[in-house]
Amino acid sequence: MYLAVKLVVIFAPNKISEFMSIVAIVGRPNVGKSTFFNRLIQRREAIVDAVSGVTRDRHYGKSDWNGKEFSLIDTGGYVKGSEDVFEAEIDRQVELAIDEADAIIFMVEVESGVTGMDEDVAKLLRKSSKPVFLAVNKVDNGQREKDAVEFYSLGFERYYTISSINGSGSGDLLDDIVASLPDMDDEGTEDAAEKLPRFAVVGRPNAGKSSFINALIGEDRYIVTDIAGTTRDSIDTTYNRFGFEFNLVDTAGIRKKRKVKEDLEFYSVMRSVRAIEHCDVIILVFDASRGFDGQVQNIFWLAHRNNKGVVILANKWDLIEGKDNQTTNEFEKYIRKQCEPFTDVPIVFMSVLNKQRIYKAIETAVEVYKNRTKRIKTSELNETMLDIIAATQPPQHKGKYIKIKYVTQLPTEWPAFAFFANLPQYIKEPYKRFLENKLRQKYDFKGVPVTVFIRKK
Repeated sequence: MYLAVKLVVIFAPNKISEFMSIVAIVGRPNVGKSTFFNRLIQRREAIVDAVSGVTRDRHYGKSDWNGKEFSLIDTGGYVKGSEDVFEAEIDRQVELAIDEADAIIFMVEVESGVTGMDEDVAKLLRKSSKPVFLAVNKVDNGQREKDAVEFYSLGFERYYTISSINGSGSGDLLDDIVASLPDMDDEGTEDAAEKLPRFAVVGRPNAGKSSFINALIGEDRYIVTDIAGTTRDSIDTTYNRFGFEFNLVDTAGIRKKRKVKEDLEFYSVMRSVRAIEHCDVIILVFDASRGFDGQVQNIFWLAHRNNKGVVILANKWDLIEGKDNQTTNEFEKYIRKQCEPFTDVPIVFMSVLNKQRIYKAIETAVEVYKNRTKRIKTSELNETMLDIIAATQPPQHKGKYIKIKYVTQLPTEWPAFAFFANLPQYIKEPYKRFLENKLRQKYDFKGVPVTVFIRKK
């Protein structure tokens, strides 16, 4: 985590602007913005691909230079007047990033020279009062250094020749950028961000994940279209409202492997899986009108295998016609049947479009997080569980009595318990499930996998 450049990928509009300066990287598509972003944060966090328009949402990272930390924004390529359904949204995201930034890196590339799209971006930036640093990328030899002179025509006082691939020239650029940034006190923000719980919003493409986060934060932070696969990167947002504070991670939709055709989507799905592996609670959003299908179940079991807390959100419940309380009960029974034997999972029926029960979903996720981090005193555990075991002892094995004498909770990130017995090898899975169910009944581990180990006394 701690390299020459430290990273905490977070976004909290009020919090970051209060403690840390923001630098936005903007420019037309495919000039190397994401490559430069990855170099500055020392991690391949933004997706890089030869396909134009890979970066769609703004992507946030944290970097430092000369002892000064700043938040870095990677934006989608700016294209004025495009008919692409994504481009209008991307352009709006770029304009929002410019509004948020304290300094702007305007990136162009020497191979293509000055283009009409570069001039469009330059016109947009000249309207801003923010300091703009013109970075001419892909300058890796003397001839290209000479060719870069033509970028004076964009109307900026100075340009910087750099290479995002090997980092040449970036030192002079960063020296001037950090010198232009206002002094801000960011003491303690990094530790606070790292300690915050992480809730990953996951599901199939087009289930309403980004819309859910936008509705929560009250801002169109993530691009939303009717086309599946709009979100490609996994991006964090710090949520701090109504007494709750945690990181929400928006992820790319996860489809079946056989339907993932392009490399770009493959990397997006891999980042979603990584987001699951590094979070505390999974908020599994699915389209109720499509049902709790096989791919949604696969995501559920992926979370279970990684011992994460789980909240299931049945989105678009408003689209179900003729529903009543019985409909809800039957649908819930159906979902729990698919989740067996891990049926102790909260299910929230909601509509992001109508903002129905979205805060209930967050309250439930916070409860699940508390359940996942719950610690039971050893004395209390033994007092409770040994009486239960005495009333329902493990089955004998070939005339041998099995005695459980002691139980303790293990120091893991999720609830895990060790039961010490004289003959642990003869305690089978059904009795382990019995112990798990009793732990759930007594201590409320709703939404959290519970692991039971039987060990030699």
